[in-house]
Amino acid sequence: MYSIRHNMAKNNKIKDELGKHVLIDCKGDIAHMREDVLSEIMRKAAKLAGATVLSANFHQFGGDGGITGVLVLAESHITVHTWPEYDYAAFDIFMCGDCDVDKAVDVIRAASKESVFDIKKVARGVGYTCTH
Repeated sequence: MYSIRHNMAKNNKIKDELGKHVLIDCKGDIAHMREDVLSEIMRKAAKLAGATVLSANFHQFGGDGGITGVLVLAESHITVHTWPEYDYAAFDIFMCGDCDVDKAVDVIRAASKESVFDIKKVARGVGYTCTH
């Protein structure tokens, strides 16, 4: 069960949202991309969204196995997990501040014209108040 706490005190500022979270399920050739290609796509997505990359870590599982990768951003993260044997990749983008998460999504979608994308967007931290 999830709950949202509200503090309606006059001096506290209520944010519409603290961040945007996007889950992208992909079916197609994007699941077969090499580690360096996925890293480049994710770095471009971060840059065009206005995010700052702090670190990156990628791992390819043995043989023709999938790839898992993460960009740690000053504004949160972008991750990818691929299962080439299922023709499937999952991206997770979470950004706060002035970043434009839609620009990051556009970069990932443009990376594969042959893949099908299912995109879910969630506003995070809706209605929370700053208490200091």
